[in-house]
Amino acid sequence: MDKQKKRYTIKAGCPQCGCTQTTVMTNEELQERYGHVPNFDLECGECMAKFSTPAKDACPEWDRECRMKE
Repeated sequence: MDKQKKRYTIKAGCPQCGCTQTTVMTNEELQERYGHVPNFDLECGECMAKFSTPAKDACPEWDRECRMKE
């Protein structure tokens, strides 16, 4: 599978309301939005709370690939 077409799932729970947020992004989209950072800054689609979550928890596969590039 072409790396540009691979999809990554970001999944996190809102600490304020408990809703689960799931987003699917390509390698390019993730790179553009987050790059290689230890924490993802997210916003809950239900209560609009802003929160950070560790990349290793929100998207372990992306985190592993980031560490392999170091």
